[in-house]
Amino acid sequence: MALDIQVSEFVAELVIDNPPVNALDSAGWHDFAAKVAELGKRADVRCIVIRAEGRGFQAGVDIKELAANASLITEVNRGCYDTFAAIYDCPVPVISAVHGFCIGGGIGIAGASDIVVASEDATFALPEIDRGALGAATHLMRLFGMQKTRRMLYTGESIDAAEALRLGGVESVVPREKLRDAALELAHTIASKSPKAVRLAKQSLNGIELLDVKTSYRFEQGFTLELYTSPDSQESRDAFVEKRDVDFRDDGRDDGA
Repeated sequence: MALDIQVSEFVAELVIDNPPVNALDSAGWHDFAAKVAELGKRADVRCIVIRAEGRGFQAGVDIKELAANASLITEVNRGCYDTFAAIYDCPVPVISAVHGFCIGGGIGIAGASDIVVASEDATFALPEIDRGALGAATHLMRLFGMQKTRRMLYTGESIDAAEALRLGGVESVVPREKLRDAALELAHTIASKSPKAVRLAKQSLNGIELLDVKTSYRFEQGFTLELYTSPDSQESRDAFVEKRDVDFRDDGRDDGA
């Protein structure tokens, strides 16, 4: 099962378990959004921890699904938008416990969360520029600020947990074997507080943010769709699926200049 839910002592764990890299297809993203929304309505849930099994936290969308049917990009976009919005709007705090790779959609999940706890082996990246796409820069900027986000988005470079902590994008960094316990300990501390006070606190914090994360991401998705339907994007996807270097030699295509 790609997404598993466990609830104990007012804390819900939403576990991503979809080998090999926890990427999700369009249906998976819609399911993710629905599960977060459902948990936010439950009286026995006062805090949510999103974590993952396997080699890393989350590797974004299922590129192979889109390679087989490019028309599903609109469903993928909607599923991602709904998931990140559900996390951001969730009435109770959401903690992302990140280990290994956190890329693409993983950045959207973490960046929409209230708090991020990372393991020492965690890395963060938006490699979409090498996959013929864009997306989740809104959430990356929420984590790491403008300068680092621009560099990461333009280059596809990753940063490690220590740099993420230095930039203030994660709340704490712990050894890999202690990640789940650290996230759950924090979640249980939050869950021990007045449920009404915590829910109102989250509403107030969302209300005072300088950027509307959902509107910003929706604006960004328009450019994602424009790029995805371009020849450069097709070349990037083909190269990724075929495991070869991309070829962006000038062939007279319009590059927007």
